[in-house]
Amino acid sequence: MKKYIILFLILLSFLSTAEAVGPYPLYNLSVSFDVEKNLLKGTAVITLTEERGMTIALGDLKVLSVKVNNQPVAPDSKNHVLELKGKGLAEINYEATFGDGYETGGLENTGVVTKNFIGGKGISLTRMWHPSIAEMALYNLKALMPQGFTAVSEADDVTVSETATGREFSFSFPNPLNEITLAAGKYNEFKDSFNGIGIYAYFFSEDAGLGTKYLEYAKKYLQLYEGLIAPYPYKRFSVVENFLPTGYSMPSFTLLGQDVVRLPFIAETALGHEILHQWFGNSVYVDFKKGNWSEGLTAYLSDHLYEDRKGNGRQYRKNILTDYANYVHAEKEFPLKYFISRTDFASKAIGYGKGAMVFHMLKKLVGDEVFFNALKGIAKERQFQETSWDDLRSMFEKESGRNLEGFFTQWVNRKGMPLIEIDDPKVIVLKGIPTVSFQVIQKDEPYALDLSLSITTDKGALNKNIHIDKGKETIEIPSDGNPLEMVIDADYDVMRRMSQEESPPVISGLLGENKRLIVIPEEKKDTYASFIDVFKGEGFAVKDESDITDEDIKSSSLLVLGPDSPVLKRLFGMSGKPGQGFSLEVRKNPLNISRVIAIADAASKDEADAAVRKIFHYGKYSALRFEKGRNVGKSIKETEQGMRFVLNGSVTGIQPKKAMHLDEIISRIYRKPVIYIGERHGNYEDHKIQLKVIMGLHEKGRKFAVGMEMFQRPFQKAINDYLAGAINEKQFLKSTEYFKRWQFDYNLYREIIEFAKAKNIPIVALNQWSEITKKVAKEGLDGLDFLEKREIPEGMDMADEEYKSLLSSVFKSHRQLQGANFDHFYESQLLWDETMANTADEFLKKNPDRQMVVLAGVGHIMHGYGIPKRLFRLNGKDFVTLIPSMATPDEDIADYVLFPEPLQAPSALKLGVVLKEAEGGLRIEEIIPGSRIKNSGVKKGDVLFSLDDWKVETIDDVKIFMFDRKEGDTIKIKVYRKKLLSGYHTMEFTATL
Repeated sequence: MKKYIILFLILLSFLSTAEAVGPYPLYNLSVSFDVEKNLLKGTAVITLTEERGMTIALGDLKVLSVKVNNQPVAPDSKNHVLELKGKGLAEINYEATFGDGYETGGLENTGVVTKNFIGGKGISLTRMWHPSIAEMALYNLKALMPQGFTAVSEADDVTVSETATGREFSFSFPNPLNEITLAAGKYNEFKDSFNGIGIYAYFFSEDAGLGTKYLEYAKKYLQLYEGLIAPYPYKRFSVVENFLPTGYSMPSFTLLGQDVVRLPFIAETALGHEILHQWFGNSVYVDFKKGNWSEGLTAYLSDHLYEDRKGNGRQYRKNILTDYANYVHAEKEFPLKYFISRTDFASKAIGYGKGAMVFHMLKKLVGDEVFFNALKGIAKERQFQETSWDDLRSMFEKESGRNLEGFFTQWVNRKGMPLIEIDDPKVIVLKGIPTVSFQVIQKDEPYALDLSLSITTDKGALNKNIHIDKGKETIEIPSDGNPLEMVIDADYDVMRRMSQEESPPVISGLLGENKRLIVIPEEKKDTYASFIDVFKGEGFAVKDESDITDEDIKSSSLLVLGPDSPVLKRLFGMSGKPGQGFSLEVRKNPLNISRVIAIADAASKDEADAAVRKIFHYGKYSALRFEKGRNVGKSIKETEQGMRFVLNGSVTGIQPKKAMHLDEIISRIYRKPVIYIGERHGNYEDHKIQLKVIMGLHEKGRKFAVGMEMFQRPFQKAINDYLAGAINEKQFLKSTEYFKRWQFDYNLYREIIEFAKAKNIPIVALNQWSEITKKVAKEGLDGLDFLEKREIPEGMDMADEEYKSLLSSVFKSHRQLQGANFDHFYESQLLWDETMANTADEFLKKNPDRQMVVLAGVGHIMHGYGIPKRLFRLNGKDFVTLIPSMATPDEDIADYVLFPEPLQAPSALKLGVVLKEAEGGLRIEEIIPGSRIKNSGVKKGDVLFSLDDWKVETIDDVKIFMFDRKEGDTIKIKVYRKKLLSGYHTMEFTATL
């Protein structure tokens, strides 16, 4: 038989004479519970201190009766509000049912539960569970609990008495509160003391082993904050385990969810945060109408303080700036003074993150001693009073003797954070002193900021603070020694937007993105089914991997499911195999570095399901690994620390007598699986070097092939036919469309090709169809049709930012590219490189006994950016790079830089005519003065038919015929000539070249 627990109210004589204490009304609350029915019954007796009465919010409470001064009053409640008139005592009997489940703040707001709950697991009453008044009051609570239940509420003193129907808990709290809370359950109680403070821990039986640990850490944090701020404001402190996933701090106790308390780091870190709230938020109250400052201050003096003491303060602050940049977009941005409580990642980044940074900057501004003296003053003078940002400012001004209105106005009242740019950093010599000069630019309304600056010189380091407060300022700093590098705000002491070089790719970049896609795999959809549902619920759009376009990648952050997705091959040239457990890795998006690509890899559906919701708690990390839902690895990708600028690059020199001859270089490199020899296409001396290396390898008996950028893949058969003697040289040049597709004089390469032909050395056409690369340069990879896409490599590595920067410089320097799309230009260059790397890889895999010598332009080889690193990604084979001397070679531009003497290249003779490809053939438009055929009889207007026996239809055919002609050769020229009345006639002439 179900028992209904009834609370008998025996306080009538006391209540009839009770009066409010000081300015606060007295609120006596008595409650009882039927946990099987999820039912609460209660009586609230409230002192009405004003003649106008009081407005009382009821929420979902059911009012049973109302009395004012012991006289029944018909409850007149509208919109869940009860209006009572007159002074005296109001008695409200009510009941409520809290048992239809509960709602949480979602994955973006963990620790917030938006409903109360009463049941066999326990009782959690945190909001609108009793008639609520809009002002602070002095609360006394009596709670009759079922057998076996222990209750906790705000209290300095707790008394427990046994009754026939259960245990009655009386909570006495002599300080004003805005509201009161109650938690209860079948707890194991642990207790200790520190400096006269009773310390308690209430844990369920399954977690009883945590009780002593939490008591020890509670003592540690009470000792810390009593030393930093002031004596603990209450007589007791309790850590209470909740069956709901809460994370709350109330005066004299904290209510932590079961899953939370089990995490190993909670007692060591988060508990300190909640204990610090006992001073700021739970005794110095927040004036929420003017903004919540307590979360930022508490985060700064707990989470940040702990990391700072371990030497990680800089990284903690950098994480704050990263979270703000990733989560707080324009539509979610608001001033700190409007922060009340966290509701999502963006509000947390403002209230907790920016708030903590404001207190850090304030401490840097006024100094540690003033900062902590002001906090002690606040803890003492504002105790049990609602306190605003203005109240804080007044105390800091009092302690520092400074006017801080400007500081608080720009950081508290103004939304956003500054964007600081450094322009034209350089070293100039002023009056004989090396001086670092640069401009600081703030494009929006300028902030007043103090920036730390460090200059490294050849004699040591110079550290300095600079103050800026204008839109553009020129800074000049003299130094002792030659300045080499400058770093600004290396420790992240200022709330500012970081540069791309400083910003790491992290999970918050995915979660905070406005436009974000889940890339669904064609296979293993079942493995990620729940994963997809969770992220769809958080606002992610869904797209099959086969439907992803470059435009999708550029405009979105992507969550790619599975390490073998074609999207990853397309972007990073990678194709992985599933690993153990579950992992998530975040990389910068190669097509838009302001966005990210996240790669998820689950060994099974169970591993994916166990990890998916936990990901949202790890926003600051670049890589995660879980096993059965337990985190076993996490890391943040290293990026620049501070704004860094190289001021004086190192100058290197070469001592010619110690230079190496090419023969010695060949002896050092001849065993390398891949040898790259760069060229300046029109420089004959570069091709002579290539030939010398090829001949040297052959002399050493090496078995190798020559890969050539100059020929495109579809013409490989023509190359093979020529090397085999099946076609002649002219047919070879025509079949490969050499002059149409490469255009440089064939004589530059002829010796190399003839040597390969004579020595049976394979030549591999490395390059992509020019039609495809040109189309990509114009329209991007998305512009290719289905058949064209089949011609391009499956995998492409687009993530080399240094190469992209180099190509950007090239793009900007070419006038003919002005008005073109850089992204398309970049994609076409990558396609060029990847095709050559993939073609070489295909050959080497089919011919594992051969080396390869790759002949390509310097831009495809230097630094390894173009072909070398891409082929290495595919086959892992060692390589060496040789390039001719550049105007300003970098130290790592190549393994060997060569210095050939300039050579005059053999050049093909010219006919000396201007030709035009017309419908009827090649028309002679002009005979150039001094032409070799001027006196042969050929005239302007003739249509050229053949040269000797070589039929000519295109200008390239003429080039093919002429490339090996020599002075004094006699040639036959056959033309069609139009007669006045009789049409075209065939005519033949001879000419001596």
